[in-house]
Amino acid sequence: MSAECYPITMLPHVSQLYRGYLAMGDSPADSPVRRWYGDGPVASRWMRAAEAHAGGDASLLADALARQSAEFGAGAAAMANIEKLRHGARAVVTGQQVGLFGGPLLTLLKAATAVARAEEATRVSGVEHVPVFWLATEDHDLPEVNQAALLTKTTVETLRAEFKPHGAVEVGSIVLGTEMEPVLEQAGELLGFAPVWETLRECYTAGQTLGGAFARLMAHLFADQGLIVMDAASREFHALAAGTLRYAIEHADELEAGLLQRTAELESLGYHAQVKVAEEMSLLFLVCNADGERLALRRTADGGWKAGRHVYSTAALLQILEKEPERLSPNALLRPVFQDTILPTAAYIGGPSEIAYFAQSAVLYQAILGRMTPVLPRLSGTILEPAIAAVMETHGMHLPDAMTTAEELAQRLGARAMPMEAKRKFAAAGDALDEALMAATEYMGRLDESLGRTADVAGSKMRYQMNRLRRMASSFELQKEASLGKHAAAITLNLFPEGHPQERLVAGVWFLARHGEGLVERLVTEAKSHCPGHVVIRI
Repeated sequence: MSAECYPITMLPHVSQLYRGYLAMGDSPADSPVRRWYGDGPVASRWMRAAEAHAGGDASLLADALARQSAEFGAGAAAMANIEKLRHGARAVVTGQQVGLFGGPLLTLLKAATAVARAEEATRVSGVEHVPVFWLATEDHDLPEVNQAALLTKTTVETLRAEFKPHGAVEVGSIVLGTEMEPVLEQAGELLGFAPVWETLRECYTAGQTLGGAFARLMAHLFADQGLIVMDAASREFHALAAGTLRYAIEHADELEAGLLQRTAELESLGYHAQVKVAEEMSLLFLVCNADGERLALRRTADGGWKAGRHVYSTAALLQILEKEPERLSPNALLRPVFQDTILPTAAYIGGPSEIAYFAQSAVLYQAILGRMTPVLPRLSGTILEPAIAAVMETHGMHLPDAMTTAEELAQRLGARAMPMEAKRKFAAAGDALDEALMAATEYMGRLDESLGRTADVAGSKMRYQMNRLRRMASSFELQKEASLGKHAAAITLNLFPEGHPQERLVAGVWFLARHGEGLVERLVTEAKSHCPGHVVIRI
């Protein structure tokens, strides 16, 4: 077994801000990215326990976690870690939306990284650190969580649960019913009725909530690692974070001004603000009625608040916070601060998009907590199975070669399959064409500027026709050797399905079904490698 580490820029759609974050170790101490993020992503200063936020009341937190973890079926290691929190341990936190059947592979990668960093911090600092997985159950974007993508031999098969909630309810509260039966049966067929499928059946039972099922699955998969799975949607957790929610209500104007200023700063430096901040927005959502509908709170010109058709005064919101704190919840920018008001967080483990959010959330951290929680990158990886690895080796390919479409990869394989004499002839013809066109274009440009531009256009057309000849020869090789097309399809399906990195699309349970739950510990081991980019995990 071995791993390879590639630059994260190999993956598509990596934001400029995340690239800057990864490179901040080489940035000046007074650079903007250092101000936004503090220590570099691989710095060890975050492990110093004295710098961790104290969190809320440790006993109340431990009591609430113990009760909840018992409901989730947590093992002895997680219960022991909760007691460590009670007695002063620090938390290494990560989290994810409660996607169907655990969501994509990146869910496992996040949890594995939290486990690895907690173990490392405990060893280095001599102070106990424990891994915590925060369930994003209060989101209401159902289409993002009601599906799971599994692979067949030739296609991506997306399973969907037909939940029909009333309005924009918190997804974690959706109660499972008979709609899960055909989805579980279909999953069983695609997973080969492996042991992990039995675990899914035990977790996703009728009467269970979507958040509760996800929690039970994660608690089971990471039982040996002592992962504490936490759903903060209940009253007792919101009460622990009431100070942050109150601050967001009472200081809405100054927080908005700070975020608008940060957005302007980001954009002036060529970065993209992850969350659009507008005037009279707020950082809060409110559950408005008995159906549990969760609506964004917005501020009105007269100093009031509005959620949908409901209107509130500041005093009314504060009264709701005092009596029913669970009705108020944070948006994406405030959520990390809300989380760290409850937990004694030493570091947060995030993906590229989450980490980009922190450049804006830093404004709220400084205003509310007076400090910034260190944020560290999660393990980013592609699992490479033996059969696919063998095909790639046959063609002399590496992971970056697979980041394309099956059609494009097949053309490349066809080009590689051409006889060497044909490759030499095409190369010689291409070089000769380039040399002749360069000379002709320069001559035409000296005669007249417009003639030079016309020559450039004509040259581009000639180069296109030369490349077209190469592709025709490649296509002929593909027709001669049908296996090339099949190899290209298999490689892209497994490593870059539907134009997405494997970790962002394929459900983690698909890999667990093929390789067993021992894969979890393997991912923890890979997370300890501190690869700052993207790892190839050979199974």
